[in-house]
Amino acid sequence: QVQLVESGGGLVQAGGSLRLSCAASGTINFSLTAMGWYRQAPGKGRELVTTITTDSDTFYAASVKGRFAISRDNAKNTVYLQMNSLQPEDTAIYYCAYYDDYDEWKSGGQGTQVTVSS
Repeated sequence: QVQLVESGGGLVQAGGSLRLSCAASGTINFSLTAMGWYRQAPGKGRELVTTITTDSDTFYAASVKGRFAISRDNAKNTVYLQMNSLQPEDTAIYYCAYYDDYDEWKSGGQGTQVTVSS
């Protein structure tokens, strides 16, 4: 099994920044696994926010491009999400995910709450 533990969420004013972390453990070869972040806002479906490949190629949803940055530290089995210029519409629970051997994104952590006040 793979365990993902997200942290770093909180309450911030619009225009502020937060840095999320996700520590992976268990049956995962982290350096050989693409990682990503999803978010789910109240009353909305889950949205893919960003991904990072094993070669550190990145993808960003249009809604966060230029404001968010994903990175990874393979030595620490950790993926980060630096969020700048936060807006109220970024309010959501943020979940870490990994790309499994069946070409599917899997999460499973508790997520971390991000709340942006206007």
